[in-house]
Amino acid sequence: MFLAAVAISGCLGVKTPSVSHPTPPAIFADYHRTGGIAGLDDRIVIFDNGVAVISQKATSKEITLNQTDLERISGIFNEARFSQLQGNYTARRGTADYFRYTINFNGKSVIAEDSAIPPSLQLVIDEMNRIINTADIGERTGSLFTNPPL
Repeated sequence: MFLAAVAISGCLGVKTPSVSHPTPPAIFADYHRTGGIAGLDDRIVIFDNGVAVISQKATSKEITLNQTDLERISGIFNEARFSQLQGNYTARRGTADYFRYTINFNGKSVIAEDSAIPPSLQLVIDEMNRIINTADIGERTGSLFTNPPL
């Protein structure tokens, strides 16, 4: 009985310090390109803290975008009026070796296939492809949008 009282009294009045858990980053943009004659399967997920994960078939790579990069990407989505686009743009029947694009930004998802891509959405697709291709070249420093010295 004495041990039980000691055990209980040791637990009373002692506060456990609260542990703060940092909020995980949110997805800023998610772009997925599949298809084509080569059977590509490329994806870039950009988080709001600037970290971007690029996956291509069996490989993946992490790059870091700065605030200027994120603002530029956001501007491209806004220029494309992404929030006003339809949710689905399907290719004509019989289209061979086409690409399929799944793009998510600010809670909006758009799926498009070659030959049915609206011109404004092409801006976004071109930019996401450019980022993927730039990351393929190798490690980079500085802004993704500045020209490298010659």
